[in-house]
Amino acid sequence: MFCTRCGTKLDDAARFCTKCGAPTTAICVPAPFETKKLRRILRGKKIAGVCAGYAEYFNMDVTLMRVIWVGLLLVPPNIGLIAYIVSWIVLPKE
Repeated sequence: MFCTRCGTKLDDAARFCTKCGAPTTAICVPAPFETKKLRRILRGKKIAGVCAGYAEYFNMDVTLMRVIWVGLLLVPPNIGLIAYIVSWIVLPKE
């Protein structure tokens, strides 16, 4: 194996050139992290698009998310209803 920068002959197991210090293998740069935005999705909505938005954000089925929200509606102090209304007001449209 030879250094791509200076042409020095290198051992096959070498990670850096002994003469110029250049790396012998390509440096892997991770892909930029894709950020997800929580938003209301208006296509395919039933009431306000809140469940569809949460389902897309958490990468799950919208029907399962709707079942979870219905379960939260059944909790006695109406936590689900309050959270749904707040999400409806606060979350931006797509």
